[in-house]
Amino acid sequence: MNTEQQIQSFRSTWGNLRAEIGKVMVGADAIVEGTLTAIFAGGHVLLEGVPGLGKTLLVRTLSEVLELSFSRIQFTPDLMPADILGTNLVVESADGRREFQFQRGPIFAHLILADEVNRATPKTQSAMLEAMQEKQVTAGGELRKLAEPFFVLATQNPIDQEGTYPLPEAQLDRFFFKLLVGYPSAAELTEVLNRTTEGTKAKPAKVLDGAALMDLQQLVREVPVASHVKDFAVRLVLATHPKTGTAAAISNQYLRFGSSPRGAQCLVLGGKVRALMQGRFNVSFDDIQAVAAAALRHRLILNFEAEAEGITTDHIIAQILKDVPKSADVVAA
Repeated sequence: MNTEQQIQSFRSTWGNLRAEIGKVMVGADAIVEGTLTAIFAGGHVLLEGVPGLGKTLLVRTLSEVLELSFSRIQFTPDLMPADILGTNLVVESADGRREFQFQRGPIFAHLILADEVNRATPKTQSAMLEAMQEKQVTAGGELRKLAEPFFVLATQNPIDQEGTYPLPEAQLDRFFFKLLVGYPSAAELTEVLNRTTEGTKAKPAKVLDGAALMDLQQLVREVPVASHVKDFAVRLVLATHPKTGTAAAISNQYLRFGSSPRGAQCLVLGGKVRALMQGRFNVSFDDIQAVAAAALRHRLILNFEAEAEGITTDHIIAQILKDVPKSADVVAA
């Protein structure tokens, strides 16, 4: 296929996914788009919101429209690393001999739902780090590759902090996007009631298998980014680094630490997916700006002053987007 056909194929697949997910999910357009963007870019997603807003339902629906193996891990304080990765068990062979056999854990699937991920201890959280970054795990004394493609879609509750363990910064940085799930509108809530309190139940159809998804992920990587657009993404990330020559004023005032280089990677890759979704084979400034909040909000660490004044990372990102010029010539001037 030529480039135009590839773009149309991507848009068609995107539209089909949205349509099938829409059979189950009501509203939450920004959350669905953000999750699909991360999946097409090959990244993980952290979904944050109060209970009952459809976070788990979204992930389950994704597992139905994508022809991928699916595992759910319910994180609890007593969960152990072996419960995720697997462990060696003593089994008896046909000839009566006993031997160790590795029993794979739920991490060995394409799509992982890490439900209430912040309820597990740091020891268990560490079991996810290698899987999320390297797509492999060290278990049973051996290095074991995970299935490709591999995604972790995690949920957490921001209001109930009793019995929770805040995710370490190293693990947060492994998430491509952090998406904030909000309350539905009156019309959306009415539609939720219509769908869930009557006799009908929607069944979404399969749209995409693993091989086709990986082909589209490769197409995303091939989308060109002009040097001045890439430079804009770099300057956005550098503006989050407090006490440096490139820092924005609001970063110096309210941040302890800024974004890692992964933040810049997510800005560019997220922009590429958005460009394809809109039928373009080039990334614009608007694409970078549109994904900035989701890509950076979990990578900025607030100082005491920000927490005391109720300043959020989203507020800081919005101000940085206003302060950082699109043209590097303005900076030089």
